[in-house]
Amino acid sequence: MKGAQKDSEKLIWEPMRSPSGGNPIVGSGQQSRALHKFLVWLILFVSATYIVYTLKLVSTSRTCDDEPFPNPRTRISSSSSSIKNVTATSLLSQSIQDHAVVETLLPESPETHRTEIRNIVFGIAASAKLWERRKNYIKLWFRPKEMRGVVWLDHTLKTREADEEDLPPVKISGDTSRFAYKNKQGHRSAIRISRIVSETLRLGLEDVHWFVMGDDDTVFVTENLVRVLRKYDHNQFYYIGSLSESHLQNIYFSYGMAYGGGGFAISYPLAKSLAKMQDRCIQRYPGLYGSDDRMQACMTELGVPLTKELGFHQYDVYGNLFGLLAAHPVTPLVSLHHLDVVEPIFPNVTRVQALQRLTLPMKLDSAGLMQQSICYDKSKRWTISISWGFAVQIFRGVFSPREVEMPSRTFLNWYRKADYTAYAFNTRPVSRNPCQKPFVFYLSKASLNSTMNQTVSEYVRNRVSHPVCKWKMADPANLERVEVYKKPDPHLWDRSPRRNCCRVMNPTKKGTTVIEVGVCGEGEISEM
Repeated sequence: MKGAQKDSEKLIWEPMRSPSGGNPIVGSGQQSRALHKFLVWLILFVSATYIVYTLKLVSTSRTCDDEPFPNPRTRISSSSSSIKNVTATSLLSQSIQDHAVVETLLPESPETHRTEIRNIVFGIAASAKLWERRKNYIKLWFRPKEMRGVVWLDHTLKTREADEEDLPPVKISGDTSRFAYKNKQGHRSAIRISRIVSETLRLGLEDVHWFVMGDDDTVFVTENLVRVLRKYDHNQFYYIGSLSESHLQNIYFSYGMAYGGGGFAISYPLAKSLAKMQDRCIQRYPGLYGSDDRMQACMTELGVPLTKELGFHQYDVYGNLFGLLAAHPVTPLVSLHHLDVVEPIFPNVTRVQALQRLTLPMKLDSAGLMQQSICYDKSKRWTISISWGFAVQIFRGVFSPREVEMPSRTFLNWYRKADYTAYAFNTRPVSRNPCQKPFVFYLSKASLNSTMNQTVSEYVRNRVSHPVCKWKMADPANLERVEVYKKPDPHLWDRSPRRNCCRVMNPTKKGTTVIEVGVCGEGEISEM
């Protein structure tokens, strides 16, 4: 069966497969022509398509830098780079804008707007009862055309028209009867005085950096006050002042309190914060004694500590200030207080006259006022201590600088006792040895040699009796005066603290010693 089936299939398909067979397929010529036409049209279509594609490719050609068929990874990387560049540019632009905004919003730094005397406002606590006498202290240092300040009195009084040209305007403190005061040893005027800074702030004065508090018997060296305050950023919270000279006073009140009589400074932002809360603060401390401790209590609530500057002087002492002034610490002299309590700083004159004399060197070289220099006259074996603008001391023999820089106890403490343990600093006793008692020469006059740019100050011996000395050495009693030459040094406190050096020069006049004071040279020290 299979063989017969195969033979029959072969008979059917063979004629169809072979055109040369005896019986060709019907219509084969027509199919051949149709196939030929189809192939021609196919070739024409492909050719046309190729030409069109080529023309399109040429018309849209790119530069060599562009990729006609970029790698997907390359495309992503390129996009990321573009995004980064755009982002960086945007951030830089935003940073510049933000920086400009910050510069606009932030206050000027102390370097760009330094504190000048016009940026300080003084608040002076005064009593109507003592005004006629104490106003003369204010006249010594206050310059109405250059400075701003207010005198705050406890009640009204008649003022003289002549005083208005030499003094700050006078105002009456606000009523404080609503505040409790329970200290039996003090006086409730302390509440009034403690509010002076806040009341001065509320006057609305412009361009204020600092409020400086003082009493009517406080004398300020205003140029040195400016020098001290310039060290601090007035845009920050600062409470600047100094302590009492009395160790017991500091214990009873606080070692963190600025004593108001010696003066203290409060920066403008701190004064604004104080004014907002001070009345509430005062109500919490009815048992405190004075205005200083009330102020310090409020500073504590604000979290602001005392920044100590030793040039503010409370002078809680009695007697003669000579020992303190002749050995002033190495810092600018900013203030003097309790001038009605202590003796005149120069002998044989009134208190006001003595201070008027001090204004002579103050005008010539305020930075160097009261600054101590220590040197030796080797030929005579003398120790010489100069408190420039105040006094010169000459000792027989050799005293070390460590001894001479300590104040001699020419004064009593605030409790009128000769107790050297009652001071908040080191002191030395007044020598009992007749040969070691110093010869003191007080300032008599001072001037400026403009040609040499040099101050010339003369100090005349204080004629007091001296005990007989049996030492076989030169006697300072043969001297009548000391001449001191010193160049003004307004930038003294822009450098690190250091005492000036002094050098004994060859005298040209009999009975006169000549000394030069100035910046220490290389390797120069105080030694015999």
